[in-house]
Amino acid sequence: MEEAQDKLRWGILATGSIAASFVEGVMNSRLGTVSAVGSRGQESADGFAEKFGGIPNRHPSYQGLLEDEEVDAVYIATPHPMHKEWAIKAAQAGKHILCEKPIGLNIFEAEQIIKAAKDNGVFLMEAYMYRCSDQTLEIIKLIKDGAIGQVKSIEASFSFDIGDNPDGRHLNKALGGGGILDVGGYPMSMAGLIAGVVNGETFSEPKQIKAVGFIGDTGVDEYTSAVVGFDGGITARLSCGVALEEPINVSVSGSEGRLFVPVPWKPSPQGGETELHLYKNGSEEPEVIKVKTEKYLYGAEADAVAKGIEAKEAIFPAMSCEDTLALMRSLDRWREEIGLHYDGE
Repeated sequence: MEEAQDKLRWGILATGSIAASFVEGVMNSRLGTVSAVGSRGQESADGFAEKFGGIPNRHPSYQGLLEDEEVDAVYIATPHPMHKEWAIKAAQAGKHILCEKPIGLNIFEAEQIIKAAKDNGVFLMEAYMYRCSDQTLEIIKLIKDGAIGQVKSIEASFSFDIGDNPDGRHLNKALGGGGILDVGGYPMSMAGLIAGVVNGETFSEPKQIKAVGFIGDTGVDEYTSAVVGFDGGITARLSCGVALEEPINVSVSGSEGRLFVPVPWKPSPQGGETELHLYKNGSEEPEVIKVKTEKYLYGAEADAVAKGIEAKEAIFPAMSCEDTLALMRSLDRWREEIGLHYDGE
């Protein structure tokens, strides 16, 4: 799949800011090219295409994109409640699928999407781009090599203040707004990944979840925290939010030290260098481990899809369908703990 004519041909379904980041990544990937974009109107499709030097095929509808024979794989970047509809339609159209997180609003939607992909023989992956980064590979290696001894505790957070915009998707309940669905999957998936590495799994599903959160006038979780327990005596403290500015990082503590990840979710988006800080017990100063990469973060994610298609399964640590189901069940339990339900559930 190295030659230009053999590259995976991407179609971009929706034209928001995350779609733009992904297109930039694909344009700097090894195995992919952008062939088409679909939007809700011709003007927006054309405008998006021109931002990137002229994406050749521009469709005024999502369905038109799915009918494009020059598209092999579709990147679904709609708001959360539309993921199920368009992922299933993409599968039925015979397109491989990279679906933005969360894959659906709940486990029932996730199961339906995964079934559609399997029934139609297409590859499906949930888009947690950090799982495809060289930094994540280094974290896994350090844990496996015993750099901090036996892992005992994990702290992970992803929280920001979107401001007072109740009609925007982050605070709009009808659009699947709230911290858990928007960014809670990051700390939960990282905790499950690390616990899984320790327990010999790709993802460890929590045995226990206890949580509190603030549901505002918007009807969504504006910020929330969870305490989680895994097999092997591993605990985690996780937090997320869309209306609270908090430090965004990951810290993993073990019997012999602590690993601190200053930039866990978007390491080197255009390539470059990040740092991991390894604190050994009894040492006040960390060993600074530099992780250098030439890969664009979203380009690495696109290449992970291309490799997964050839392998007929996601290649660890990219999200497998089994990881996605375990994560979705965990997010459902987190929401249940704080009493957050969406219409129709």
